[in-house]
Formats: sequence, structure tokens, C-alpha cells
Amino acid sequence: MIIAVDGPAASGKGTLARRIAQHMGFAHLDTGRLYRAVGVAVIRAGRDPSDAGAAEAAARALAPDVLDDPALAGDEAAQAASKVAAIPAVRAALLDLQREFAENPPGGKAGAVLDGRDIGTVVCPDANIKFFVTASAQTRAERRHKELLNRGETSIYARVLQDLRERDARDSARNVAPLKPAGDAIVLDTTEMDADAAFATAVRYIEVVARGGVPTG
Repeated sequence: MIIAVDGPAASGKGTLARRIAQHMGFAHLDTGRLYRAVGVAVIRAGRDPSDAGAAEAAARALAPDVLDDPALAGDEAAQAASKVAAIPAVRAALLDLQREFAENPPGGKAGAVLDGRDIGTVVCPDANIKFFVTASAQTRAERRHKELLNRGETSIYARVLQDLRERDARDSARNVAPLKPAGDAIVLDTTEMDADAAFATAVRYIEVVARGGVPTG
């Protein structure tokens, strides 16, 4: 089974995907970390993340072990990821890696959960279940703001909100694999929903599918 979890930044998709994977005993891949890793690699090479040539070279040289780099959790990595993700050659370079993970989950797992922005639309359009997790920009900015403060980083809510809106605009307007829900995705609006409620809702849908039913809503 392949489960796709898409959505904008700070919507809760990563937390949901990890919990689903743990609950189901599936492998999990946060595809956003792939793009963060590429962005960070470009910056460390002294280049601009918007530089298509540098970004493609970094994507093709990407090694899986860099996904544990603590720097990928930072805001600089998030902004760089949004820029390199808009480059078609970067997306093409990472596409096979993501599909291989989905079709042949590591560790002999019975399924895979991938979260990102184009899993249900491009990477795994035939995924058994597709979720699109969203929330208002204000709610997402509050979550990210608190997350940064809890990590001991300096954060200004207004700046976080502005950055999220700019990233949403880039992700939704890019020509290749724009951020949008798949036509058959189950949309979970977490604006008024905590992580436990989102997880419980998702599990109910998964159980319906596992019984051979068709989820609605």
C-alpha cells in the first residue's frame, strides 16, 4: 500500500505521515527533506538556490545519509527548498528516488507513506490513499513560530507569516508539479484540528479502504 500525504508548509502533514507510518508499520519518507538537502548543499557551495545548474548538480549528487543533517530543520533550508523545488531538472533528478522508495519500501515493509507537495499528483498518482492536509496561513504561521521558538531560534510571527505566504505562492504557481490536491485526495483542514484528531480521522479513512470501501469527505 502507498499512502500519499501532501500539503503546504506547517499544515501538519509531516506529523500525520509519521504517525500513519508508525501505526501501519510502513516505511516513511519526508520528501521535503530531499529538497531541503539540495538547497542546503547549494548554499554550502556558495551558490544561489535559484541557480538551476547548481541545484541540479546538487540533486544528482544527493546521498541519502544527508537527510539526517540538523541544518535541514532550519528556516534557511525551508526557503532554499522552495526555490530549488521550482526547478524542473531538480524535480526530475529526485523523482526516481521517491518512486523507488514507494514501490520498494526499505526494510521489507508492507507499504510506504510519503509526504510532500506533489506525491498524489506526480510522484505516486496511483497511490492507494491520498491525503491533502491544509490549514489557514495564520494557523500555520503560529505553529511554525512556536516551533522555531521551542528550538531556541529567534522568530517574529509577522515575518514567519510573510515567508509562508511567499512560499505558498511559489509552490502553487510553479510550472512543474504545483502544490494542489489530487482530484481524488481526501482534504483534511487542520485549522481547528489538533494532531490527534487529524490522525484519528486519517486512520478511519484508511480502515475504510482496507475493508474495500470507498472513502468520502
